[in-house]
Amino acid sequence: MTDMTATAAAVRVEIDAGLAERTRPVLEALIRADVPTALMAKDPGVWGPSARPEAAGRLGWVDAAIPDPDLPGAVRALRERVTGLDRLVLVGIGGSSLAAEVVADAFGHELTVLDTTDCDQVAAVLRGPLDRTLIVVASKSGETVETRTVYEVLWGAMSRAHGAAAAAGHFVAVTDPGSVLGRSAAERGFPAFVADPTVGGRFSALTAFGLVPAGLLGADVAALGQDTAQLARPLGRPGENPGLLLGAALGAAALDGRDKLYLRPAQGFAPLFGAWAEQLVAESTGKDGRGILPVVDAALPERPGSDTVTGLVAGSPASPAPDADIRTYGSLGSQFLLWEYATAVAGRVLGINPFDQPNVQEAKDKTQAILAGRGSGAGLSGPDVRTFTEGAVEVGIDELSDRTLSGAGTLRDIMNGLATLLGPDGYLAVTAYLNRYEDAEVAALRELLARRTGRAVTFGWGPRYLHSSGQYHKGGPQHGVFLMITGEVEDDIPVPGSAHTLATIQRAQARGDLEILRGRGRPVVRIHLKERREGIRRLLQALTASGTERAEASR
Repeated sequence: MTDMTATAAAVRVEIDAGLAERTRPVLEALIRADVPTALMAKDPGVWGPSARPEAAGRLGWVDAAIPDPDLPGAVRALRERVTGLDRLVLVGIGGSSLAAEVVADAFGHELTVLDTTDCDQVAAVLRGPLDRTLIVVASKSGETVETRTVYEVLWGAMSRAHGAAAAAGHFVAVTDPGSVLGRSAAERGFPAFVADPTVGGRFSALTAFGLVPAGLLGADVAALGQDTAQLARPLGRPGENPGLLLGAALGAAALDGRDKLYLRPAQGFAPLFGAWAEQLVAESTGKDGRGILPVVDAALPERPGSDTVTGLVAGSPASPAPDADIRTYGSLGSQFLLWEYATAVAGRVLGINPFDQPNVQEAKDKTQAILAGRGSGAGLSGPDVRTFTEGAVEVGIDELSDRTLSGAGTLRDIMNGLATLLGPDGYLAVTAYLNRYEDAEVAALRELLARRTGRAVTFGWGPRYLHSSGQYHKGGPQHGVFLMITGEVEDDIPVPGSAHTLATIQRAQARGDLEILRGRGRPVVRIHLKERREGIRRLLQALTASGTERAEASR
């Protein structure tokens, strides 16, 4: 039963009775503090004195509610100049690629995204028709390791195929003014769209980062901004403010211990919206031991636990929609703005700075230390206290996990035993440093493990999740248990101008993540696939076979 609602500019938020009671006093406190006015006036003091320096330079997304009117025309003009290039590849990670992928998919356009250092995924692009390929390189700084290295690999391949001068006709940059990427684009002679430097990556859906790649595919990106300008005005007022209500509900639920947000789009709405929202919410709120953990692309639980809140994102109230604690309705553009605003409000409620990401930087620094030889090496064999190999799968168990799993000697035992590592408020995170296109079948582990454990299970592609839920893993409530999956690389790819290969970088990223998590006392079971296809088959079989046996035994 819906108890609280707010509607403005064709956007509606509904909060069910069970959550409304906790939300109401939080909403009233936000109104008394005049948060709506202060936020839309870009007051960095909304999140307290310690957040002020960072927030002062990260509130440009408020202005993006009224999108740049010149951007769609500039994108169309470029698209007309590159008519022979009908294959679009986006090189970018996190906030530099997620919104663009959502928009492209929602408008029915095919976009290949390289948000990885996985050799197999990059090699698949290199095997394609480079003469028909347009490559958009998207990075605020141009120094993000994944984007920088893959950009150099593709530039090298394109230059060898067509010569440096002709290669420039196959590249476009989206970046901040004065960035390393912007200077590279100027030196190499290809165009760059310059974005607002005061907009953080995960809040950049309505800027050039979210709009340029989809626009180059022919998506009507101007349509995304038609509703956002109308929504901006109500967001600055206390009455009938859907963003304020949503932010209050998210924050109130987390304060009440309901910090696992099962979020999914309704049928007919942008299918990939959850992946974008996951980064926005997890990276913004997962710090100082607090946060909201989005559980996306998973079925809403029939019997939600006491730590669970369910959310549904839909185009209109007429959309087919199962019951959920929170329901948001509106166009895609409006939903982008709504959730950005609500996430900022939830940060205020939780008492955290929603605009920094200290543990994302920690992971970057750890990777660089390992690559520079200051870590414990780029391999993945430790720190394990026990390892064994079963067919194409190598298993590594740390000391903390082995206290519980000491009797688990087979892959099936390990997969069944993961639930025993979970505390009362815990969640299981599956993190896969694999090819998210060709190895997509491994994502089925999420639902298999959710059914087995009855708990929240997330799934992230590495290294992409390091810029998303990885912040929550390390900075949020320390309740996670981790199943980290890596895979053997058949053909490594050297990075021009670097002493490292893509495989070396990917191993260092996984190793750095592993060491940080174990250093925080989090259980991490390490899985390495010596042969990817067979290894994935064995992982899935270990869960499905044991599930069948248990069902037969209970008859």
